[in-house]
Amino acid sequence: MTPKFYNIQALLTIVAAASLLVESNNQIDVVTSRLKVHVPTGLSKAGGYEHREALFGVPPYGGAIIEKVYFADDRMCDDKYDAFGGYPERENDANGNDVPWQTPFILMIERGGCTFVQKVRNAQRAGAAAVIIADMLCQCKYDDLCHSEPNVECEGLEPTMADDGSGADISIPSFLMFKQDADPVKATLMSNNPVRMELRWSVPNPGPSVSYELWTTPTDTISEEFQLDFKEAALALGGTSSFTPHMFIYDGYISGCFSGSGGGENVCDNLCTNNGRYCATDPDGDLDTGVSGSDVVRESLRRLCIWDQYGGDGIGKEWWDYVDYFINSCISEFFTDRECIMDAMQQSNIDIGAVEKCMSDSGGLEEDKINARLALEIKAKEDDGVVILPVAYVNGAAIRGALEFSTMFKAVCSGYKSGTQPEICDRCSLCPHEKECVERGYCTALPGSKAVVSKSYFMWSIVVIIVSFAGIAFAGYTYHQKRMRSQIRGILAEYMPIDKEGNLHDTAIDADDAEFS
Repeated sequence: MTPKFYNIQALLTIVAAASLLVESNNQIDVVTSRLKVHVPTGLSKAGGYEHREALFGVPPYGGAIIEKVYFADDRMCDDKYDAFGGYPERENDANGNDVPWQTPFILMIERGGCTFVQKVRNAQRAGAAAVIIADMLCQCKYDDLCHSEPNVECEGLEPTMADDGSGADISIPSFLMFKQDADPVKATLMSNNPVRMELRWSVPNPGPSVSYELWTTPTDTISEEFQLDFKEAALALGGTSSFTPHMFIYDGYISGCFSGSGGGENVCDNLCTNNGRYCATDPDGDLDTGVSGSDVVRESLRRLCIWDQYGGDGIGKEWWDYVDYFINSCISEFFTDRECIMDAMQQSNIDIGAVEKCMSDSGGLEEDKINARLALEIKAKEDDGVVILPVAYVNGAAIRGALEFSTMFKAVCSGYKSGTQPEICDRCSLCPHEKECVERGYCTALPGSKAVVSKSYFMWSIVVIIVSFAGIAFAGYTYHQKRMRSQIRGILAEYMPIDKEGNLHDTAIDADDAEFS
């Protein structure tokens, strides 16, 4: 078999190995959402209902959606969905016309027929604020609670509401509700009785500080905009938060690229370093030219070393500056250009020698030996169960939805214990333009909306206004005083001579001189 065949085979092995981590990812994921039924009270459950979150859409972290529920009588797989059907049934309007689902609402849809993304997309187009997918199959682990239809077997594995690759346009959240819980809700709705649900999201908030992480690669285009935008927020959050960037590296041993020390062959060639131990996919798909997987591993190690040198404060301004410069200047044809890389580090005030020493001391990339820093990163990847890139965590909870400034900023701010969040969160987390607010230091609200400012910012504004008016008043007073003196001097000058030094001479007649003899 040709070397290229081995490369392709190794990549397939990598994908298979990554998929094995999905189950562990589900096990360690931190519960950050709640699903409750408020109406009818007979369906209310202490602590809410067990559910599963979709891996797409944008949850309102720190907030909730509490709305009436409609049950769609089709599976919302066709773009020509029926927004006038479903349950509870609505009375016709004054003209006798059917009434569609009245916004805002939560839409319950049965599982099956198409992808989860397609269902949620059509619900979003119909005006839904959120979606509940009602499972149609019992999970085998709930055999004592769930009753399957005749001749229908239970499922051994839970369904995962994964993105089908087209979910970037989904902006509403969605949950999967298990059959034993969804059936009574459906029955209530189909009996034309109202149901009101609450979907709530939060981030674990143990104290006055927040930790957040980003898993990405130097060639990940999806996270580029976030890495360019979030630096100002990281600086504004300051010492109250702690950021950690991670680089996604494949384990060459698991993927079949590393065949063992002592003369073993690196069967994946330029996809890996250290004789096949640490690997990355080829970003341009051309194994013979352009940027290789080993180039990606090298840049990943460089960024990890930059962080190790400058990220001790949890902010790492130099790391953000370097990534910003690299994305804007080196990411394409200069990815491996040493001059561009050195310039990026110099412009970011990074000690080049210290970074290169870190890369070398950790084990380097050329020899057939372990690189301690990359090995540590692979261990962290396995511990976190990272499968999908890019992915961000706040206080250990995976953040769902597109990696955008607004989503991440809200998630970080909701991760503080109540009453301990920094001023920038009070000022900007409720602002309609969070990024602009962070950059300017104040909120520019949309027309017709109420501006959001913190108490301290408001008080300082009042102080500045008072001082400004006092300064203007003092300047006016001084001006008028000088003008009055000038006018008085002018009047006196008409009657009393003034010398070159501006002194008045007394021309009054002495009493003795005034006597006439």
